[in-house]
Amino acid sequence: MRAPPPPAPAPMSTEWFRRRFLHRAPSGAAGWRAGLEDAVGSPEPPASPLPYRRPKFLRVVAPAPRPHPYPDPQSRPRPVYSPAPDRPLPWNAGYAEVINAEKSEFNEDQAACGHLSIKHRELGDNEDQEWMILCQEEYITGCYWALFDGHGGPTAAVMASNVLHSCLRAKLEDIVEGILAPQPPMHLSGCRICPSDPLFVEEKGIQAQDLVIGAIEKAFQECDAVIGQKMTATGQAGGCTALAVLYLEGKLYVANAGDSRAILVQRKGLRALSSEFTPETERQRIQHLAFTHPRLLANEFTRLEFPRRLRSEDLGQKVLFRDYNMNGWGYKQVEKSDLKYPLVHGQGKQARLLGTLAVSRGLGDHHLKVLDSDIHIKPFLLSIPEVTVIDLEQQKPEEEDVIIMATDGLWDVLANEQVAQLTHTFLQNNRHDPNRFSELAKLLIHTTQGREEGTWQQSSAGDVLVSYDDVSVFVIPLYHKKTKK
Repeated sequence: MRAPPPPAPAPMSTEWFRRRFLHRAPSGAAGWRAGLEDAVGSPEPPASPLPYRRPKFLRVVAPAPRPHPYPDPQSRPRPVYSPAPDRPLPWNAGYAEVINAEKSEFNEDQAACGHLSIKHRELGDNEDQEWMILCQEEYITGCYWALFDGHGGPTAAVMASNVLHSCLRAKLEDIVEGILAPQPPMHLSGCRICPSDPLFVEEKGIQAQDLVIGAIEKAFQECDAVIGQKMTATGQAGGCTALAVLYLEGKLYVANAGDSRAILVQRKGLRALSSEFTPETERQRIQHLAFTHPRLLANEFTRLEFPRRLRSEDLGQKVLFRDYNMNGWGYKQVEKSDLKYPLVHGQGKQARLLGTLAVSRGLGDHHLKVLDSDIHIKPFLLSIPEVTVIDLEQQKPEEEDVIIMATDGLWDVLANEQVAQLTHTFLQNNRHDPNRFSELAKLLIHTTQGREEGTWQQSSAGDVLVSYDDVSVFVIPLYHKKTKK
């Protein structure tokens, strides 16, 4: 019987960090293999294909000073980092981050943001020239913000922060003609094989935003493939969740693969823009995959869900269960095969996929296996994101409307409503502060650290609000788009 997963590993050492991220491998065909032996000839782990570092907009930024009444260093808040005021982010967005409570010696979260220039492809002499009527500009521009929450080390998050935006730009350039057309053409070149092609497209309800969604989905898949290739070549391991916001042609696209979260906070209320993908929330998809490909379980797991782990005493009894084709519950007579370890085990934050992973979507983890087995996790781990679209032209954002996007360290202790209330109050009281969005991001993080100005922060249920995870927060002001492209 498969044993439960072992306790969390000890904090990763400074020596591990040095070997994996500060070692500079020589260039050339044997770049990752050459020079990997120390003075006594023992091999070192291969270097990371990308060095560990904080986001470019945080380089050489010291933590913000924070008054505190804590004489005991153990109770002092961890330093919160935020961009310097003279280095504004797109749309004057705010950002802040804090490292975990000594789970490791460095931050496994990564962040990226910037402007995207989507260029048009060059036409050859034999290509259809009709599309040029649709593309009067040399390129279209967009904005991009993304958070990556690493697990099993920061390697995958570092790669994703350096790769995803390039994959996204390439996929958008592939279909830019369709995006700018009044209606996406059946053939990208604009030719018509069937005179009724536009009618078929219209009947399917295909719009330009559907092409963008498809490009985002393909970009996530390509980024995942690149991470897998680089990790295989360099002997690295690990994975990350990914949450990205893209602005293009008057619309915002929120793409999520994992358990990070984005919400839209408006004066009139709030709206969830993403869903967390965990073994519990995707139970039916995971169970169906196990049903169609039972070999993935290697005859060591049961795909069925029971309220608890079954015991030998349950044999022959009729107990509650669910399969992939059930939203409700039924009863079945317990057989010996039902006593195997569950495909999805545990509840809430403790739920694990194959007793190993707490998320069901993300990037990386290509070589992750169930402990002491050859069962791979990756077939069950989906890299395709869920995409939500916001039409800013219809929304007509007001001055205090913002998107809050953050890694799960924030949402572990703060509910959407609490974040919205903090956001409303802070922005109303700081309307004339040019750095208010970064200050809001820092406030949200400080609220997760357990103490604020000498008092313990508590939830409505009376629980002390303490997050021991890395926390990274973007605050994206929608109204700012009117004045700053």
